[in-house]
Amino acid sequence: METQIPEQIRPDQENPLHSVDALLQAWPAMSAAERSLAFHGLQRSDAEDLFLAMGAADQAEVLHEISPVEKRTWIRLLAPDDAADLLQELNFEERSWMLALLDDITRREVTALMAYAEDEAGGLMNSRFVRLRPEMEVDEAITYLRQQAKTHVETIYYAYVLDSEQKLLGVASFRQIFSAPPDRRVREIMETDLKVIPDDMDQEEVSRIFSQNDLTAMPVVDAEGHMKGIVTVDDIVTVVQEEATEDFQKMGGTEALDAPYFQISFLEMIRKRAGWLTILFVGEMFTATAMGYFSKEIERAVVLALFIPLIISSGGNSGSQATTLIIRAMALGEVRIKDWWRVFMRECASGITLGAILGLIGLLRILIWPARKTLYGDHYALVAASVSASLVGVVLWGTLAGSMLPFLLRKLGFDPASASAPFVATIVDVTGLIIYFSVASLILGGTLL
Repeated sequence: METQIPEQIRPDQENPLHSVDALLQAWPAMSAAERSLAFHGLQRSDAEDLFLAMGAADQAEVLHEISPVEKRTWIRLLAPDDAADLLQELNFEERSWMLALLDDITRREVTALMAYAEDEAGGLMNSRFVRLRPEMEVDEAITYLRQQAKTHVETIYYAYVLDSEQKLLGVASFRQIFSAPPDRRVREIMETDLKVIPDDMDQEEVSRIFSQNDLTAMPVVDAEGHMKGIVTVDDIVTVVQEEATEDFQKMGGTEALDAPYFQISFLEMIRKRAGWLTILFVGEMFTATAMGYFSKEIERAVVLALFIPLIISSGGNSGSQATTLIIRAMALGEVRIKDWWRVFMRECASGITLGAILGLIGLLRILIWPARKTLYGDHYALVAASVSASLVGVVLWGTLAGSMLPFLLRKLGFDPASASAPFVATIVDVTGLIIYFSVASLILGGTLL
């Protein structure tokens, strides 16, 4: 059966930009055959726009399907940082072969970039940027800028001033350069109060710095102050999306997929989901153990079993709320490890207040219910007090557990996002039962128990 391209993303000769945008948006959900047909159905200029807008994994897939002769022209479209990202998607043999297709200068730049980890600033940066010398006069600098603008530099909004050892001295915007008197020296107009990024900084921290500074590009330097490249805001947009996706997946109780949903094989999907599900299942087995431990109490006061779902779900929900808030605050840099005590006290007050609100609702629910004696027996007031007090304790415990677990994981060197909502809920389920039956034993002792 012949593969057809969905009508809404077919190449549009009258409005090619619409076709490229539509293809880019629909690309993750398309099959391999649909992608190949759609890509080769585009005009060359539109295909280049689509190729440059793709992620590295999708670019690698496109290159796999074209002839060796064509591969050279396509990979040479990419900036060094994008070429490095693409090559890291390939196996060792393919990587070596594709490197050989690049020109000598680009090959050296790409090889240097690939020495950095993918999630470091050095792995994000582009080594092509506008450079000036401090002793240049402005009119000489302008002539030099015109020459550099003809090359494939990443951005021409800023010019970076370097000394003879390639150490970063300052930065000058094009506005500053073109508005300065022609006989002024570059060192006289450059800004020396610089925001720089270490080449080994984690990409999540880099994105946080960009969010705090209204800049389109930032210089990347090594430990000795040598400028290695620049990271631009469009690179960070991709990083933010990747980090947010990874955190959401972890918080949902699964490993990060590291690829679009339909590009993950079935076995790989099972592997990434089965681990956490197994851990959560084993954790929930302790819930059954706890209920078995309190089986005598349940036999004497069956009414207590009616409120078990209410109690443990309230604790799990409060824990999920707390862990979500703290993980996000950590990701945004609003909360640090040293703030754990402030968070503890704040969440302690929040837990008591939220527990009191739910406890009051639970208390009124039992006390004013028309058939309360029939449903809950003559000691319905004591049952109401047990449920109400338990809700305060369980919600408080869930809130504290959910807020402190991310701190513990960060202290141990793990990703706080691993403190997923299902994981926190499982912990609170077990302990919530213990709190519930312990409180009920105290209040109902001598009556129902």
